[in-house]
Amino acid sequence: MADELCAEDFAPFVGALLQPEGHPQALTLVSLDTRQPPGWENAPRQPFSLLLRGPAGNVVPEGLYRFTADGTRVFELYLAPIHTVSRTHQDYQIAFN
Repeated sequence: MADELCAEDFAPFVGALLQPEGHPQALTLVSLDTRQPPGWENAPRQPFSLLLRGPAGNVVPEGLYRFTADGTRVFELYLAPIHTVSRTHQDYQIAFN
């Protein structure tokens, strides 16, 4: 079984571009949320989420993508566009629990 990803795997890429395979636009990893919800103290993996940002308009559809992070590391991740108040960009979330 492959090692499970954890928040520390993504920390070096905050601010970096993540390129989804098969889609022309790269997304910027804006933040890494490691707040622990109540009741998860003894979970096998502590939950975390990634917030990514891309340009407004050509939205990357929800789905499983193979991402290249900053041209150096490859991850298979499930991406979902999320409600974005600003009209200047589109936000996305990747959640791990």
